[in-house]
Amino acid sequence: MIKKCLFPAAGYGTRFLPATKAMPKEMLPVVNKPLIQYGVEEAVSAGMETMAIVTGRGKRAIEDHFDISYELEHQIKGTSKEGYLTKIRELIESCTFSYTRQKQMKGLGHAILTGRTLIGEEAFGVVLADDLCDNRGESVLRQMMRVYERYRCSIVAIEEVPKDQTNRYGVIAGKEIEKGLFEIDDMVEKPEPEEAPSNLAIIGRYILTPDIFDILEKTKPGKGGEIQITDALLQQAKGGKVLAYRFEGKRFDCGSIEGFVEATNYFYGKAIDGA
Repeated sequence: MIKKCLFPAAGYGTRFLPATKAMPKEMLPVVNKPLIQYGVEEAVSAGMETMAIVTGRGKRAIEDHFDISYELEHQIKGTSKEGYLTKIRELIESCTFSYTRQKQMKGLGHAILTGRTLIGEEAFGVVLADDLCDNRGESVLRQMMRVYERYRCSIVAIEEVPKDQTNRYGVIAGKEIEKGLFEIDDMVEKPEPEEAPSNLAIIGRYILTPDIFDILEKTKPGKGGEIQITDALLQQAKGGKVLAYRFEGKRFDCGSIEGFVEATNYFYGKAIDGA
């Protein structure tokens, strides 16, 4: 039903300097796999096969990762190391990857709008590779697809966060129409705890209907002087319906050093256990 997934990947990753001076933050490895590959695998698990990646200067390593390296494959052919490339080969063969550049960093909303030429006029998923999710059952994006199949509207993934951390996220308020599913009537970008409408924070998983592009084109810069996707989604909610889904699973904020280390330890433990 939804075949395209957008990956905003143009940010500088300044919290990981100097590691990200010459390497995209999306290519930081959690154990032996880069963050963006986890995201692509999640999109594939939800039935998506066209990956639209919004990059910036110095991000060529992402394109190279999702391409064949003939010299490397020749060097390890027939050795025990050949199996290390099995999963990435499967992704390269089963998916289409397309790229465009965000020339100026004007916020997540602007990054999504930049991807319009890759998406066209159809519903699509959005994955922020910084938010690494794991679930022993269905992936977060697959869970959201099941909601979309019933409601056919834009959906954001949410989780409860400590009240004193609301200023790190977009925060929603709304009516719970099913267990864990809310119809949004308010959204605020990074509110201070005393101003937050709830402690339900948006994380980096979205399913968006194509009218979001026209709304983003008219959205003025908001918090931090950037074009915020939360502002556009609130406008969309006022004109129709936007849902927030409290997903099942575990999420790691790999945009922070602490979250990245936590994710590395967690996935290393899974690898040791053979999970």
